[in-house]
Amino acid sequence: MIIPVILAGGSGTRLWPLSRQLFPKQMIAITDEFTMLQNTVKRLQGADNLLDPMVICNEEHRFMAAEQLRQIEVTPHTIILEPVGKNTAPAIALAACKALENDDDPVLLVLPADHVIENQENFHQAIQEGMTFALQDYLITFGILPNAPETGYGYIKKGEALDSTLDVSRIERFVEKPDRDTAQQYLDSQAYCWNSGMFMFKASVIVNELEKQAPEVVSICRAAIEAGTQDLDFFRISKDLFSKVPSDSIDYAVMEKTEQGVMIGFDAGWNDLGSWEALWQTGDKDRNANVIKGDVIVHDVQGSYLNAQERLIAAVGLEDVVVVETSDAVLVSPKDRVQDVKKIVETIKTEDRSEAVNHRRVYRPWGDYETIDISNRYQVKRITVKPQAKLSLQKHYHRAEHWTVVSGSALVTKDDATILLKEDESTYIPIGVKHRLENPGKIPLELIEVQSGSYLGEDDIVRYEDVYGRKEG
Repeated sequence: MIIPVILAGGSGTRLWPLSRQLFPKQMIAITDEFTMLQNTVKRLQGADNLLDPMVICNEEHRFMAAEQLRQIEVTPHTIILEPVGKNTAPAIALAACKALENDDDPVLLVLPADHVIENQENFHQAIQEGMTFALQDYLITFGILPNAPETGYGYIKKGEALDSTLDVSRIERFVEKPDRDTAQQYLDSQAYCWNSGMFMFKASVIVNELEKQAPEVVSICRAAIEAGTQDLDFFRISKDLFSKVPSDSIDYAVMEKTEQGVMIGFDAGWNDLGSWEALWQTGDKDRNANVIKGDVIVHDVQGSYLNAQERLIAAVGLEDVVVVETSDAVLVSPKDRVQDVKKIVETIKTEDRSEAVNHRRVYRPWGDYETIDISNRYQVKRITVKPQAKLSLQKHYHRAEHWTVVSGSALVTKDDATILLKEDESTYIPIGVKHRLENPGKIPLELIEVQSGSYLGEDDIVRYEDVYGRKEG
């Protein structure tokens, strides 16, 4: 049997400002109504011999990952939480060591959570071909048959053919992203595939090969799994151990060195959506080759990508430009310079600005909140609590809060008292009062919170009880 391993870590900085550290691209609905994580899992439906997926994500994204799987009625095999990001080799080592815990030796199908694959039938066929060779102890990487001289992807050169009827070959070499002329040579030669970052192998085989090629990676990850603990729907690994693991890609750690590497090439309408230009390439275009999302009005605009999240974008006389608007940031860039967005994000982080980390809307396991207004001594938030959800029992040392219900009903705990608030009713939470907010109803609870005090930081929370097991955040 096959366990899909969904790699859902990363921060997606090249899709800023839509993608943020605490709300990265794999958790966002970019191409349709489903998030990229959801689409990665959904496209496996109908494939043979697949078990429930194993998801590996950053600890900060755990509740979003669990909720998004619940929304598409998928129960994961497990959700492994990485306390720090350490690239694909450690992530795969964690998955393989976890899969081997019960003396089973499943085949692992490793899939990044930020890809688009349009031809699902070809994808499923490639998985079945991969199963055949993985059971022969090969390490499979999936190559995408190129249809253009793409300079944004790495390439893999085909070696000796292993099957005369299938596009299956040994791996001759990996090559980095080429310049335009070299990419055209690769395309013309028909000897290269794009490196998709998707893999397939038996758990025991990848662990054995890691022990040969990157022993420190597998030894630390094995120890981190052995010291790990189950926490609600999540498996937590030791931060002290995992922080010591080398940050290597599986290509560098194993696939470029192993003698067991095999590439299966297929055509799948694939894109890794690594930039705004990629979203333009894969998007539905108007008669002027523009991709338009949201409330956008254009005049004499060609070949551009315009995405309005909150407000109207009005554009005149643009060509080959990307414009992305969110509630707190706007990106404007020539389409051929969008790879440099990560430099903007680095600058924002250096200046310790919140726009690199959060949107104004912040997601929590119980719902979300959005900052409407903020000043030195007050802050106004719009809070949404999901039906039957509750916030932690907590208190604040530096701020008081005033809650007004806009829709739904709120069950409010204040020290030893409990009150039920309906629409247009409000209550006041003084500084130092132990309190909790719950939604006892069947529709979302929406309320306006006005905070006032000398310090309004999110770390001014003392938790006494939390159904989600949180101590902070």
